[in-house]
Amino acid sequence: MNRTGQTAVIFTNRRNGADEAGYAAAAAAMKARAALQPGFRGMDSVRGADGAGITVSWWADEASALAWRQDVEHSAIREAGRARWYDAYEVAVATVGRSYAWTRA
Repeated sequence: MNRTGQTAVIFTNRRNGADEAGYAAAAAAMKARAALQPGFRGMDSVRGADGAGITVSWWADEASALAWRQDVEHSAIREAGRARWYDAYEVAVATVGRSYAWTRA
């Protein structure tokens, strides 16, 4: 998939291990909600056994990414994350200048 020109929202975080079921439900709901937003292009996520995680959401442009940040339900879940699920997180936003992929046949 070519991501050139897309906006990447890179969310690195450290979970505290609390309320696993609540976190899983919230994460699934946010992924489904994001997929309905104009400009959404995809999401990739990984988590280590130590609680460290990275989620990259892909957007058509900066305006789409900003609209997602301002979504009311997304804002509420972000606050819940600070209160319950995360010890720390960082967000970086970037425009992709070059992109390529490879898959083993």
